[in-house]
Amino acid sequence: MTIYALVPKHSPVLLWGLSSKQRLKRQLEQISNESGPGFRDIRWLESTADLPATGQVLLLNGTFLFDSRTIRRVLDHANCILQFSDNETAAAFVDAGHVQAVLAFIEGSSLNPPKDLKVMQTNEMQAFDLTLSRSTQPLLEPVSPERKSELENNLYGNAYKGITDLVTKFVWPRPAKRFVHLCASLHISPNMVTSFGLLLVVLACYLFYSGQYGLGLLAAWFMTFLDTVDGKLARVTIQSSKFGHLYDHIIDLVHPPFWYIYWGMSLVNFQPVSGQGQEQMYWIIVIAYIAGRIVEGVFPLLGNCGIFTWRPFDAWFRLVTARRNPCLILLSLSAVLGKPEWGFVAVTFWSALTTIILLLRLLQAFFVRIMRGPLNSWLNEDDVASGPNARSYAMFGSTRGAYARK
Repeated sequence: MTIYALVPKHSPVLLWGLSSKQRLKRQLEQISNESGPGFRDIRWLESTADLPATGQVLLLNGTFLFDSRTIRRVLDHANCILQFSDNETAAAFVDAGHVQAVLAFIEGSSLNPPKDLKVMQTNEMQAFDLTLSRSTQPLLEPVSPERKSELENNLYGNAYKGITDLVTKFVWPRPAKRFVHLCASLHISPNMVTSFGLLLVVLACYLFYSGQYGLGLLAAWFMTFLDTVDGKLARVTIQSSKFGHLYDHIIDLVHPPFWYIYWGMSLVNFQPVSGQGQEQMYWIIVIAYIAGRIVEGVFPLLGNCGIFTWRPFDAWFRLVTARRNPCLILLSLSAVLGKPEWGFVAVTFWSALTTIILLLRLLQAFFVRIMRGPLNSWLNEDDVASGPNARSYAMFGSTRGAYARK
């Protein structure tokens, strides 16, 4: 299905280095490139002179800031106008025959929308974003020079995961935002950041293997920091791509066990713990890591949520689950104490323990699925913000630190 897109009004304010026209054009290109049942061919129109005589037209008011979810919501409602307030219209998705009347309404020369069009308010767009593991209203905000910093903070915050490990959630948001600003101003692409992160992965492996734990941890921690930066940079500058996502995801998926194993290989005269020597611990690390990832991949088959978004317990557990950053904390503490072998042992047994918990949660979820039907996330509950899970929602519904001022 071909859809024609036009931006009748523009804002001079640059957000993360992009004009409203540049941002919307990139967003529409991404939406158009999506595959699956909702695939749409969106063709960009430069002016009203290019409007078609027939077909469907998407009108976006460039004096508003949209995220892609908001645009998708509009595209799901044919012959509908999205109003921000009684006298401000943000978008419309209409047949070509309605375009001129809707343009007059958007530009203010007409006080009333065409009567045969539905009017949707912004409060009808509440959604749970599975990709970022958080519940949030799709973004729609008026743009003005006075709100530039606030809107950039919102864009950055909306790109940040609500449910993640404790370092990514509490430590990285503010410094990563400054680094994203630097990368955007220097026109550094997300894939360039990811590629440098890959070099740091290899460097950390070598340094861990050679027993240079301090330098190795420095490389490893900087890599994890850049892993936060590349995704946020891609989202705020609308440069996400299938290749970039796959490139970043494969690196993230593969490297952590190698870091732990190379750390273990550097240890001389290692004494077995609970009957487990180095080689046995290597196997425990690998099996636990793979099993945990399999559980995460299988869990969504039971319903409409992931394992860390099912219940509040799972969101809290994600903070410390034996993924890369929590394990790096254990290794860092052992290096500071001058006992690197303690870190290796701690990572091994913490990996095993958290994977056992994940397996038990999967088993529990399986029985719940049989008895009650498909699973749903607690973040989708009607009273999530004020009910019994209000404290957890305040913690995981968004990442507040990501919105902090520069």
